[in-house]
Amino acid sequence: MENTNKKILIDNITHEYLQGLGFDELTELASEIRGFLIDKVSKTGGHLASNLGVVELTIMLHRCFDLEKDKLIFDVGHQSYVHKILTGRMSGFDKLRQFKGMSGFPKRAESKADLFDTGHSSTSISLASGVAEALKLKSEDAYTVAVIGDGAATGGLAFEALNNIGDMEGKVIVILNDNGMSISPNVGAISRYLTKVRTSSKYAKLKEATKEFLGSIPAVGEPLTERIRNAKNRFKYMVLPGTFVESMGIKYFGPVDGHNFKQLEFELERAKKVKGSVLIHIKTVKGKGYKRAEKSPESFHGVGAFDIKKGPDENKNIDFSCIAGKKLCELASENKRIVAICPSMTKGCGLTEFSKEYPDRYFDCGITEGYAVTFAAGMAEEGFIPVVCTYSSFYQRAFDMVLHDAAINNFHVVFCIDRAGLVGADGETHQGIFDLSFLGCIPNLAILSPASFNELEEMLSYACLEHKGPIAIRYPKGRDTGIPGDFKFGSAAVLKEGKDITLCAEGQTVKDALEAAECAQKEGISAEVINLCTIKPLDIETIKKSILKTKRLITLEANTKKGGIGQEIFSQLKVSGIIKAYPDAFIPQGTVQELKKLYKMDSQSIVQDIKACVRGEFDEA
Repeated sequence: MENTNKKILIDNITHEYLQGLGFDELTELASEIRGFLIDKVSKTGGHLASNLGVVELTIMLHRCFDLEKDKLIFDVGHQSYVHKILTGRMSGFDKLRQFKGMSGFPKRAESKADLFDTGHSSTSISLASGVAEALKLKSEDAYTVAVIGDGAATGGLAFEALNNIGDMEGKVIVILNDNGMSISPNVGAISRYLTKVRTSSKYAKLKEATKEFLGSIPAVGEPLTERIRNAKNRFKYMVLPGTFVESMGIKYFGPVDGHNFKQLEFELERAKKVKGSVLIHIKTVKGKGYKRAEKSPESFHGVGAFDIKKGPDENKNIDFSCIAGKKLCELASENKRIVAICPSMTKGCGLTEFSKEYPDRYFDCGITEGYAVTFAAGMAEEGFIPVVCTYSSFYQRAFDMVLHDAAINNFHVVFCIDRAGLVGADGETHQGIFDLSFLGCIPNLAILSPASFNELEEMLSYACLEHKGPIAIRYPKGRDTGIPGDFKFGSAAVLKEGKDITLCAEGQTVKDALEAAECAQKEGISAEVINLCTIKPLDIETIKKSILKTKRLITLEANTKKGGIGQEIFSQLKVSGIIKAYPDAFIPQGTVQELKKLYKMDSQSIVQDIKACVRGEFDEA
């Protein structure tokens, strides 16, 4: 897509500037924004398809609402790039999602137009309800708008919020950005027509007049009115997607063409005049304006740098997610009780092949991590072997269900924790550095951490076919390390023998420990390296045996220090040493290597700690 005319798209687009543009100029602006996004994201990577789909919608939100006083809240934030362009951050796209660059999600530190740091789904309506009620209490005259996608709307938190805003005094305008619901054209057409009729003033007057007329008929009037009302309601529930929303006390408008400026402006302005909360159902095309993204929006959801003419390279190298998916397919062919459950991350978790080979045993339950775990517990009770796959940072949302529904009942549920440790460009909301801490405290739950593809395969076989009770396997976003696997549940593996210091590492840090040990060897220091492939239960005896020889210990983990395995080991053993883990902080965006270097978790930093530890020049763990 090429744009030769850049007079509309400027770096400082204000509310007043947008109000002064005609619809033809707004169309040109939308075209220029799409060209800008495709150009920039092709160089940096990012969430492209979702942003291309909301260009017109975001423009009209900025035109109809004054963000100097009105509040705009994006759910997840995948679709916030256009908002960033319209709030003076065009220059930031040169370092989008890069170390010390602009975030791919809303960030309070970047702009006062970003009310919250977000990255997980289904939160916007709840956040907006709190904001709206606070504005009401402060007697501030401002609108509160929540933008949420149809996928995020499946989350329980979104329904909890809808259940509450209908009874609140504070007003919330909810924008449901629907780019994937299966609504047939006929139903959509009927819905648009009936919604238009139902919300018109003429219809309201006619309805009241009819009600009064029927009620005035002696004997039969009231029963006839009730029958008509019941029939009408049954018909509404069959054909109107907004009836469920309106039953909660929220006015429903739509569906609306999300790429039609006139329709968008009409509905947004109408919503501003309605008393109480409103939901506007917007229909958009994900990837709009870039044919490759429209044809394959999933490939352009979170994409790396790519050739605009060719699109992203789908033949990428195999990673841990792919290995997990392939192994589960193999195990499922051997055992018909194995089922896979995934909260809307089929491709990301490597489960596309499983979903095709075993469609009856694959359950994509939408963005509902808590439900996925409890659903798995239900299947486990009936003798199946459920494998729940999602990202480490998303398991945070299912903590109670892992504890209450799986662990207390000691059900055989396998938790595949993808993207454990650093994930890089998505930043604070997605770094998987907390799962060892919040899962490690749960009784009955075993935890494994593979250092290589081979270990992951061995662990999956054990977890599915041999283990009794709940068990979690955490693995990183990355490629194979080539470290040989010889997994035995409950045992740590000594990968390299040494006499001067012991290095205990898990998962992705094992490779760093081995590299550091090799470098230290060149300087005359003999380091023993232990692979903590089973984190819980911890093989404390193997560690104790090693440090009786070396007298010094460094632990390494791709997790926060608080509540991690380093603290667990040092609490059980009296030994001099260092805990190498991530600090009590949220880790920003950047490449994994940049972040490891920043927090001194790279092999060179480990070498310096080894030397300091051997010399006794260090702070105690």
